[in-house]
Amino acid sequence: MTRALTPSLAAAHAARAPLVARLAGERTDALRLFHGSVEGLPGLTVDRYGELLLAQSFHRPLDEGELAELTGFYGETLPGLPLILNDRSQSNSRISNDLAPELESIARAPREICEMGVRYRFQARHAGQDPWLFLDLRAGRRRVMQEAVGRSVLNVFAYTCGVGVAAARAGARHVVNVDFSESSLAIGKENAKLNELPIRVRFIRCDAFAALRQYAGIGQPKVVRGKRMPPFPELAPQRFELVFLDPPRYARSPFGVVDLVNDYPAIFKPALLATAEGGTLICCNNVAQVGREAWLDQLERSARKAGRALRAVEWIEPESDFPSMDGRPPLKMVLLRV
Repeated sequence: MTRALTPSLAAAHAARAPLVARLAGERTDALRLFHGSVEGLPGLTVDRYGELLLAQSFHRPLDEGELAELTGFYGETLPGLPLILNDRSQSNSRISNDLAPELESIARAPREICEMGVRYRFQARHAGQDPWLFLDLRAGRRRVMQEAVGRSVLNVFAYTCGVGVAAARAGARHVVNVDFSESSLAIGKENAKLNELPIRVRFIRCDAFAALRQYAGIGQPKVVRGKRMPPFPELAPQRFELVFLDPPRYARSPFGVVDLVNDYPAIFKPALLATAEGGTLICCNNVAQVGREAWLDQLERSARKAGRALRAVEWIEPESDFPSMDGRPPLKMVLLRV
């Protein structure tokens, strides 16, 4: 008897055959194999990270039959690649399922993956929740590698610094990664060591607002409305020829509030002012409910208020392993010439 999930997995596998061949030719072994929201089971994703498969369930736990189908299908189509399931269906999106000891050991083992010839660290399970490399951002990293040659690059909300390492590998002359998480930057430093980079990449642990305001020349006061700010590194004003801005959906700190739904301009304005005249700013917004036309209108109005004209606008679309039913994927990436 045909099982319910298997036909959807098979259709997704067949649809990716041309992409898999192309990615292999450019030394990429990490891609999305099944994008459930479009391909048959909303809330389920299956990604290949090198010699391991990572399935994640976000809406509800998989039942025993579904898990058996999943492991059985990939055991036949991609033999030898262990499959790790991370159930993240609880409200806090934390991984909630236990693994058998053998699979737990596999999930915790440090690995290397490759994307467009750039090597990255990967573990299916670690101290955090999200994978160390977001695969839907591949199109953004690809474009950064095309744009970065000979340019200064600022990677803000750098996470594990995939964008910054890719920029340095592509030939950027100067790269700075900014993130507040020491553990994320530590993985970024490992990523840099995995690659024979022609330059020394900088890693700065700092709140994004504090870093951007200093680079933009606005300055970050140490006392605001009578309240002393937490310590932050002092950075000299500097404008970068390429700025990559990938903020989280929502984050609050003493320095400001990141809110991709209601107030993207709060973080966009200092990033724009830290971008050199004639430079390029690539912005990301991963909130599905935000329409890209309305979001772009926000950015254009914010740029006008800041006195910085946008000379050109170009959308960067996720690659074909992240299909969209309506041509409007949740992750929006826009390249702005300023």
